[in-house]
Amino acid sequence: MEHIYTSVERAKGTLVLLHGTGGNEQSMLPIAKHLTDEWNVLSVRGEVNENGALRFFKRLREGVLDEDDLIARTAQFHETLTHWANEYTFSLQDIVFIGYSNGANFAANYLLQFPNAVKGGILLHPMVPTRRHNVASLDKTNIFISAGIHDPLVPYEETEQLLDMYRSAHANVQAHIESNGHQITYTELEAAKQWLTTLSRI
Repeated sequence: MEHIYTSVERAKGTLVLLHGTGGNEQSMLPIAKHLTDEWNVLSVRGEVNENGALRFFKRLREGVLDEDDLIARTAQFHETLTHWANEYTFSLQDIVFIGYSNGANFAANYLLQFPNAVKGGILLHPMVPTRRHNVASLDKTNIFISAGIHDPLVPYEETEQLLDMYRSAHANVQAHIESNGHQITYTELEAAKQWLTTLSRI
């Protein structure tokens, strides 16, 4: 997979950046820079081309995910991520995903499909990726979820259901809810920054 990797000395961990539909490996770099300069950064380009827009997995139509493709590509991504961890000498357990929209859905599924494999994720405007996974415990997983109550792409009920899924599996979850739409706001990034700063001390 096409990607950009940047390391820092005495890194707190590694941020894995997953863009939204139509983005690329450059799209999330300003967000990572806003949040911290103390983590390694691995920014990934989605391999699915939907009418010229890059994604991490297919969908059947807007708002309806192709769950078979999602699960298969998540498994492939786990193998690739393990390879990168060996190549760049970082630990999977020190990874925090930062995903937006399609990238957030991809990260949300990874956290369910590979329980406690990574440290956690910042999920910006995700929806429930699938209900197929029966996860017993996410007790070592830390998750920040942001959402807009008036998001036209992700009904707020989806956010509540995803929060319930993670909390039922005993993940450490923080939610940041605003009365906005699907766009990323300064205030949610500031909340995510504070969350990541606190996580760095754990």
